[in-house]
Formats: sequence, C-alpha cells, structure tokens
Amino acid sequence: MSKLSTTIGAVLQGKSREMWSTTPDTSVYKAIEMMAEKQVGSLLVMEQDDVVGVLSERDYARKVILQGRSSNETTVSEIMSPPISVSPEHTVADCMVIMTNNRVRHLPVKQAGKVVGIVSIGDLVNAVISAQDEAIRHLESYICGTPR
Repeated sequence: MSKLSTTIGAVLQGKSREMWSTTPDTSVYKAIEMMAEKQVGSLLVMEQDDVVGVLSERDYARKVILQGRSSNETTVSEIMSPPISVSPEHTVADCMVIMTNNRVRHLPVKQAGKVVGIVSIGDLVNAVISAQDEAIRHLESYICGTPR
C-alpha cells in the first residue's frame, strides 16, 4: 500500500494526540503567545466541543500585521480561517489535494462530530518520506538478495 493511500487515522497514530486550542473571543496577542509557548503554527478555535475555526501564523501575518491592527484589541474570531475538516478515513493524498485547493496547512480531523486530532502539511510530507524510505529499503534488500 502506498503512503499516499494511507489513512489519516494511521498518520494520527504516529503522532502526539496533543491539540492546542483557543476561543473565538481570545485576543490575538494571547493566542499568538500560546502558539509561541507551545511551538505550534496553528490553534484550533473551539466553542465548547465544536471547532469553529483555525488560527494560523499566516492569518496573523496577513490579517493583523499587514493591516496595521492591534494584536491586543483584535479577537481571534476576527481573523480565524473557517475550519476545513477531514475524517480518519481520508487518505494522505485526499488531504494533500484539500490543502492545496484551499491553501491551508492544517486540517482538523473529526470523527462522529468530535475533533480527534489535527494534521499539518508537515505530517503529510513526513508520511510520504517515510514510505519512500521504506520502499527504498525493500528494493535494496531485493536487489542485494538480503532477507527482509
């Protein structure tokens, strides 16, 4: 099975289940401060258990900095991007197409209406690279006649 057909559920199994979130009424400054502290490039924007948006560094750069807005006076809801969710059954290839077409780098993963994870473009690239490494090892083993 190629890594492009690997499910997002399998990708999530290989990464930390930690997800960082904020609320729509949080100041952008506080949200960016949390992103720096947690060393992440985005936060889920949550109301109760529902994801209502995604806040990314790109949102901050384009909708606050370039527009001369105040980070302390602007709320997350004013600049967040609408969430584009996927399910654990989506494949790496599906998600790459969704990210490319929508120009996003983070996708919340929902199952039965509940957020169970988030995948980034980096997670997808890592999945593809690890599959290529594995394929190369198998080919080398086959060519050299060494057992797996």
